[in-house]
Amino acid sequence: MERREELLRAAARVYARHGYRGSTTRRIADEAGVNEITIFRQFGTKDTLIHEAIASSGMSGPLVELPKVPVDPQRELQEWAAALRSHICASRSLMRRCMSEREEHPQLSASANRGPMRAAAALQAYFGRLHEHGFIKGDVNARAAAAMLIGTIFSDAMGRDVMPDIYPSTPAAAAEQYTALILSAIGLSPRTAGA
Repeated sequence: MERREELLRAAARVYARHGYRGSTTRRIADEAGVNEITIFRQFGTKDTLIHEAIASSGMSGPLVELPKVPVDPQRELQEWAAALRSHICASRSLMRRCMSEREEHPQLSASANRGPMRAAAALQAYFGRLHEHGFIKGDVNARAAAAMLIGTIFSDAMGRDVMPDIYPSTPAAAAEQYTALILSAIGLSPRTAGA
């Protein structure tokens, strides 16, 4: 693994555990197994390193690509939703830390928002393609629909360990149910739902 990438991963792990103040360059260097001067050579400042670490954690998600030409919207969206949920779960500590430090370090929001914004854009475009390819007959508010699905997935991924009884029995069942509900809400024709 490239040194820069390892430094970013180490910084994200340290930030998730210790927060902004506790993420000293010494701790990050120790976590990455490098000399502290390496951080300054690569990133210049701790602030730059933390921003890039948070941004790269959100951007490197193993999201399933939504197809350019939809064939089976329920399956395609369910796989995408399950991958997004898994990515959020894997980044949960980092996201919780970003959220808890939002007021003290509002500048971190721009870095933390890159991944969710990418997911929202991909989902909005997919809903548009569903309309273009005749899966949805009426108008659809793709932005609202994407916000609803992503918000639900985010809530499940961030809250299931705290309030397990309010979510569907398993993450797989949740992905299936959430996608079926949003597709129904945007008017997916039942005869084309699994075509």
